[in-house]
Amino acid sequence: MKNVPIITAQEAAKKVKSNDTILCGGFGMTGAPVNLLHALAETDTKQLTYIGNNVGEPGLGGDRLLTNGQLKKMIGSYFTSNPNAVKWAQDGKVDYALLPQGTLGEAIRAGGMGIGGFFTPTAAGTVLAKELETKVLNGVEQVFVNSIRGNVAFIRAWKADKAGNLTYRMTEQNFNPAMATAADLVIAEVEDIVEVGELDPNHIHTQACFVDFLVESKLKEENLGSSASVGSKKAGETRMNIARRALKEISKGDIVNLGIGIPTLVADLIKAEDEIVLHTENGMLGVGPEPSDGSGAMVNPVNAGKIPVTAIKGASYFDTSTSFGMIRGKHVDVAIMGGLEVDEKGNLANWAVPGKPLLGVGGAMDLASGAKKLIITMSHLNKDGSPKLVKECDLPVTAMQAVDIVITDKAVFRIGNEGFELIELMPGETVESIEKSTGAPFKNSL
Repeated sequence: MKNVPIITAQEAAKKVKSNDTILCGGFGMTGAPVNLLHALAETDTKQLTYIGNNVGEPGLGGDRLLTNGQLKKMIGSYFTSNPNAVKWAQDGKVDYALLPQGTLGEAIRAGGMGIGGFFTPTAAGTVLAKELETKVLNGVEQVFVNSIRGNVAFIRAWKADKAGNLTYRMTEQNFNPAMATAADLVIAEVEDIVEVGELDPNHIHTQACFVDFLVESKLKEENLGSSASVGSKKAGETRMNIARRALKEISKGDIVNLGIGIPTLVADLIKAEDEIVLHTENGMLGVGPEPSDGSGAMVNPVNAGKIPVTAIKGASYFDTSTSFGMIRGKHVDVAIMGGLEVDEKGNLANWAVPGKPLLGVGGAMDLASGAKKLIITMSHLNKDGSPKLVKECDLPVTAMQAVDIVITDKAVFRIGNEGFELIELMPGETVESIEKSTGAPFKNSL
């Protein structure tokens, strides 16, 4: 068995050259090779193309490269988690390209597996597919995406043996396993390095043949950013009413993905006897409630909102590619998401607004098109009083003809071939009030 050189973070940073494309693991700051990135930020390396789900958080990880002016381009899924990335993109200081989260993960996986590209239904019919080749395969419109490779991959693992075999901890897998396969040079930052043979072969996630260098570096709580601890979650009665109604749409034994915002409130309502299994796209099946002791990602997994959670009995962890394979492969029964607009054809808009750069799609497109049943929870009206339920979406579309149920603070609608169908009123509402506040005709099935 080979011995992989063990080097310092500073030595690792010197292996990145100006104009390189660098793959950087992590979801938020969970599983991010923060010490390698901080060492790279101390060099004069410039004109880098940075590929990752997001570009760190203010003062942490890839953000230091960004604000140092070391990046010429960022390619990712959710830049909006870092206000500095948003500002630099808006000011034209850095070029950028946005991909749906599942597409990003699959493009990296394909690059590592020697596949030139692939067709995916995710983003079909949206602005992100405008310049892409499209085909109808098995009756479904799909877009072609080129695979992704890098010159260097910075990844984070929990343990390594001296041969370079790696194991990951909980939701720290995310993009790391795929990135370990998709670069010319792979440097793994790990918590502990052990002797060959000490890792159980059944528990090795990344094999030694993919890893070129190891850096031993201990995880520190201050490097976890927003995931370091559990934040407070407050919700008014109106939002809780929406969440309670959404729960009624879920059946016993369903696999359910909850988006951020109102959907996360549903998790607090689920009881063990409901036998509902929660999925989070960053790599966990069997999501439990937030830790009651206030502990953070040092000891807990995180959900898609980068919030520390617990795991129920029988939970499992996996990487981004597997997670989005579950979604695209129709293995997730229900997705509950927020919305900005829904139209009578079931088209959803929930990720972008006019006049602002398209900087944060995340997993929305994959989930909206991949779940067997899509429930949208949202307020009935915008702040200016205009309706969110409309004849045709004006905002950039997330997914076409995907929405099954809409639950607002005023009513519940089913969407079918004939458009909106009113099936329930929320407390205090009348059919007349719904007619006045809805921007499309609807069938009254009360």
